[in-house]
Amino acid sequence: MNTSLLKKHFGLWLPVLVLMSALAACSGKKYETIPSGAKVLVIGDSITAGYGLSPELAWTTTLAAETGWQVINAGVSGDTTAGGSERLPALLDEHQPLAVIVELGGNDMLRRQSPTSIGANLETMIGEIQRRGSRPILMAVPRPNIAGVVLSSLSDAPLYTAMAREKNIPVIEYILSDTLSRPELKLDELYPNGEGHRQIGKGVASALRKQGLVR
Repeated sequence: MNTSLLKKHFGLWLPVLVLMSALAACSGKKYETIPSGAKVLVIGDSITAGYGLSPELAWTTTLAAETGWQVINAGVSGDTTAGGSERLPALLDEHQPLAVIVELGGNDMLRRQSPTSIGANLETMIGEIQRRGSRPILMAVPRPNIAGVVLSSLSDAPLYTAMAREKNIPVIEYILSDTLSRPELKLDELYPNGEGHRQIGKGVASALRKQGLVR
């Protein structure tokens, strides 16, 4: 293609490219900021509990340092969405958090629970959080699969983004999948090491900052 023809084609496409860029810039959903000092409960499984590490090395410690929030770690190794749903009301009564991050579902998937069942439990938790006047935040969990582990290329289970969009609530995407796809950030095939937890905490804070939740 000669130079004049290239310029002509570029001129035709330029308005479209500008519009697409503008739409992309505006597509990020923004939420009300959670102020420094606020109580934020994280209910999760072994990832949140900091399996294999001292409790203070869990990613929630880094999240607290990055945000200034009072982050309450309610991670229990082996927990499921059903177990989290059962534990949640007492935790809300005890801590009365402004927001709740839900990091659950990985163990459900390992036990071959259906996406419908996992989604129903998450929906129950979201409803309970909102009913108590707190703000729910979903944390996407990677789909466990042999290929993803072997090739170090995990991806989020799609139900988290779909549910967050349906409920109009924030979702933390890609952080766990990215960390657990990097061997240098893992204790073993399933769990992050200390640096992995630090990266998760920083990644979660960054993702929430982009959504307006962190100043």
